[in-house]
Amino acid sequence: MNKGIVVGIVIAVLVLAGIGGGLYMASRPKVLPGPAATSPSLLIPPVQDSIVEPTSTTGDEASGSVKEFTVTGSSFKFSPNTITLKKGDTVRINFKSQGSLHNLVIDGLDVATSELGEGEEEEVEFVADKSGTFDYYCSIGNHRVMGMVGKLVVQ
Repeated sequence: MNKGIVVGIVIAVLVLAGIGGGLYMASRPKVLPGPAATSPSLLIPPVQDSIVEPTSTTGDEASGSVKEFTVTGSSFKFSPNTITLKKGDTVRINFKSQGSLHNLVIDGLDVATSELGEGEEEEVEFVADKSGTFDYYCSIGNHRVMGMVGKLVVQ
């Protein structure tokens, strides 16, 4: 077969695959980050909750100590995926990204890290000044919809 014909066939197949993929993606429902997007896809097996205690505590317990946690973000999950605190606690989270680009966002408490690449870390500190359960999630692409969500429980 002529080399030009083979190249033409390969290009035609790639173009048709691209069009088909584009049509498929366009037909899928649009999901925007926000409260409605917290349900992970049914295709992803559920992750067993892991509740974590602080990795360290500094200061006087009676005066509102600093609670330190390490949270790792990797392929569509956080470890740990549940953190429990007391209202008024000062919280320090050391966020570590593994595998690809990730971040950690907690809307209700105005907390967000930068977008971090493989092996990068960032520390955020805040006061848990509101009671309730807050999602922490990765806001990059569709990571949140794919299940990259954890819970921060402030009692």
